[in-house]
Amino acid sequence: MNEQSPQEAALRKRLYWHSRRGMWELDLLLVPFLEQRYDSLDEADQLAFRQLIDEEDQDLFMWLMRRDWPEDPDRRRIVQLIVEHAESADSIGHRPV
Repeated sequence: MNEQSPQEAALRKRLYWHSRRGMWELDLLLVPFLEQRYDSLDEADQLAFRQLIDEEDQDLFMWLMRRDWPEDPDRRRIVQLIVEHAESADSIGHRPV
């Protein structure tokens, strides 16, 4: 098991709490993605995720519910990764409760 530096641990806590939006639909997508995929992302995608969670809930909802897509290519890519992760988890019966 890898030890996290105090800075890494603080960043992880911040990401976790910023991923918990208080909107159930967003929580079900963002938190599992953070817990299950974030560490395996390359640096650019990790940065895109950190920037994504600073967005407004209304925008996140529209993007993650596939009602609209972000114009920025990096933001669009991370949204697609999150949506694909949720769909793959759902298809194998690992939908978060």
